[in-house]
Amino acid sequence: MKKIFAAMALTLICAVAAMAADTINLPAKNGNVTFNHKKHQEVAKDCKACHEKGPGKIEGFGKDSAHKLCKGCHEEKKAGPTKCGECHKK
Repeated sequence: MKKIFAAMALTLICAVAAMAADTINLPAKNGNVTFNHKKHQEVAKDCKACHEKGPGKIEGFGKDSAHKLCKGCHEEKKAGPTKCGECHKK
């Protein structure tokens, strides 16, 4: 029974990941941010790197959490944009 439940859970997680939008547009006062979700999935390989509770909308996601999570990860990995104009496009 546990194996069946585990297989169902894994199937559901994979299905959710497959249905996730390739690109997400985030509105912002100083220019909208286009986030390539598919590319980040391929690089990170682990949804929990960004989604603490598993796949789905990040609870409470906003300016402060984006700067901490996204910019912080880019700085840590020395990859990706870290300056305002590199993400925010008017």
